[in-house]
Amino acid sequence: MVDLANYDPDHVGNPNNNIFGLPTNEEDARLIIVPVPWEVTVSYLAGTARAPEAICKASLQVDLFDPDVPEGWKQGYFMRSVDRKVLMKSDYLRKEAELYIDYISRGEDVSANQFMSKTLKEVNAGGEYLNTWVYEQTKALLDKGKLVAILGGDHSTPLGYMKAIAQTHPEFGILQIDAHCDLREAYEGFNYSHASIMLNALNEIPQITKLVQVGIRDYSNGEFDYIRESRDRVVTYFDKNIKNRQYEGDSWKQIAEEIVSKLPQKVYISFDIDGLDRKLCPHTGTPVPGGFETEEVYYIFRKVMESGRQIVGFDLVEVGISDSDWNANVGARVLFKLCNLLVASNS
Repeated sequence: MVDLANYDPDHVGNPNNNIFGLPTNEEDARLIIVPVPWEVTVSYLAGTARAPEAICKASLQVDLFDPDVPEGWKQGYFMRSVDRKVLMKSDYLRKEAELYIDYISRGEDVSANQFMSKTLKEVNAGGEYLNTWVYEQTKALLDKGKLVAILGGDHSTPLGYMKAIAQTHPEFGILQIDAHCDLREAYEGFNYSHASIMLNALNEIPQITKLVQVGIRDYSNGEFDYIRESRDRVVTYFDKNIKNRQYEGDSWKQIAEEIVSKLPQKVYISFDIDGLDRKLCPHTGTPVPGGFETEEVYYIFRKVMESGRQIVGFDLVEVGISDSDWNANVGARVLFKLCNLLVASNS
């Protein structure tokens, strides 16, 4: 058994250790991070499938002292190794999807092309495979009493985990930090597109009683109509409206507390890094002007904790990679904050 009580958090991060330089193993860790190296349906910038490894490397530079949860790390965090089979399948299907997206972008008829029809079928089968894989991985960990986090990959990756959460918590809500609604139906023909994650979750998981979206600033007319017709199951705080309220005198405290008041007792956090200002995540898959500072989002999370609500799980997705380590550095720090909040909420 690993004894973190005697571990020196001020020591330089050891690259031979696990996430955040901690000398933990899966058996003893309270929280298990499952990396999901998948980005098959991304429609703009690629690279997020390799973010988990980059984040793990950058995490060695994260100080373990968090004033919100000073000793959360002592409960043990462990990140599993990236599954190479999943990564290779993502790489293969990504190339297929790129050809397909290029084809339909020119207005071509998919049904008239046997190869493209086969490609679409393969990509959709890949999405089903991934959902099952993530469900099985996370359900087994939850059954062992572990806390679980998903580290993507694109935003399609956590659906299987949400289904596993629903087997443990018969009613919960999602707090989504994002630039996009992700409520598109089979975007580009892909049933499990990164742009369809929240619609798929709402359609396939009745245990989700509420979806509260924060920071949305890029969405379609269809998504806007869906929100209006959701009978308050979906509550969206658009970035423009948040800023207009602040310009006219509302404090972030007022807005954050209102956001939290819309959530049920149990909360799952889905954090797409593009919910932040792009200067913090320049190589995310689908960047959009606007967005939050990290502390603004952390403030919402603190209000969730102060309200007495329980955080039951989270995912962090769409972190990009580049020649520098800036994206991974910010991703590692957001990941550490989320890990601390999850263990604190379940102590």
